[in-house]
Amino acid sequence: MEKRTYSSALSEKIGQKVRVLGRLYAVRQMGGISFWVLQDRDGLTQIVFDQKPPEIKAGSIVGLWGSVKEEKRAPGGVEIQGAKVELINAVLEDYPFDLTKKELKLNINTLLDHRPLSLRHETQRDLFRIYASLLEGYRQAMRAERFTEIKTPKVLGAASEGGANFFSVNYFGRRAFLAQSPQFYKQIAVGVYERVFEVGTVFRAEKHFTSRHVNEYVSLDGEMAFIENEQEIMDLLENVLRQMFKFVFQEQKTVLQKNNIGPVLFPKGNFPKVALAELKKIIKEKYQYTVPSDTDIDPGGEKLAGRYAQEVFESDFIFLTKYPVKFRPFYHYADGGQTRSFDLLFRGIEIATGSQRIHQYEQLVASMEKFGLDPADFSFYLEAFRYAMPPHGGWGMGSERLLYKLFNLDSVKEAVLFPRDVKRLEP
Repeated sequence: MEKRTYSSALSEKIGQKVRVLGRLYAVRQMGGISFWVLQDRDGLTQIVFDQKPPEIKAGSIVGLWGSVKEEKRAPGGVEIQGAKVELINAVLEDYPFDLTKKELKLNINTLLDHRPLSLRHETQRDLFRIYASLLEGYRQAMRAERFTEIKTPKVLGAASEGGANFFSVNYFGRRAFLAQSPQFYKQIAVGVYERVFEVGTVFRAEKHFTSRHVNEYVSLDGEMAFIENEQEIMDLLENVLRQMFKFVFQEQKTVLQKNNIGPVLFPKGNFPKVALAELKKIIKEKYQYTVPSDTDIDPGGEKLAGRYAQEVFESDFIFLTKYPVKFRPFYHYADGGQTRSFDLLFRGIEIATGSQRIHQYEQLVASMEKFGLDPADFSFYLEAFRYAMPPHGGWGMGSERLLYKLFNLDSVKEAVLFPRDVKRLEP
């Protein structure tokens, strides 16, 4: 069988006959000339017929043979003429919406209810190409910093962080929990490899039905040993993000330009760092907004923190530091009433939380008890600390929120291939 040519290689085949395969994306008629648009993994190809082509519905899978001609007005600057058509698999009915529009403009429920079809739209395909590059960029940046990639279990015998926001499942007659984070396991692993990272799924049983939340997401975690303080963690995370976005904008330059995605704003110096209490004062004085007293920072405060970072520091990123103990997990290292921890905001939304961890056994057990936890429930975790752990710390970062803000989407659910929220288990 004749070798297949992808759309991205057609410009190298001008004047030659080729075989192309893909999905019939659009059918158009202009006067006596018929135009098809074929979609393959690399993009779109215009097909021109000077005679009436067979009647095939858009969405069908087809093969075509024809000659490649230069046509600057066509996608990729080329088109295929004189095509012979093979119908490989026909659609059974028309699409429920028009996939040929430049923008789908569907409400979120329609978009997600018909996810198997909406993903075929060019913008949707591009979105998750960029997402794949973000994940690869993270892996490359972490490896460059000599981190070892690990994979941790997602079905656990105890809740990941001792909190309440967990999903419980029946595990062969025993109660088990879906991982809220890889926290315990990456800390154990850092005592072995010193620097570890994971790209893995986590689950949060939070009943938030907002544009900012999903209940299953992919977390970009990192943990590093032999640190002196949380500043080292923030500096490394900043470098990782710079390298991630550099990779994405180089690898996906054409796709980003096609979707009008502009550059990420990085400051000339380091990412700005502002203590949480100080940030609250700033946004109250500068923007006349008061963060509710019963929270660390709310969505309105995060949005204004992002605005402040852009206006004052010319940065899409800002670290908020020195969180009170009451707002942090038991394993965060504390100095008095404050923790050596941080949140990182990107364009006005939290994307990462990190800290220096407690590395001394007695101190960790005391912190557990202070939080009302029974150390006996965490014996496997504490075993690593009984036999000495190095000073260490790390972060967890929500990958989908990076994509959400990069594309300025209406909801983070749009940045998840098949999202799960409090109301959605399908598709």
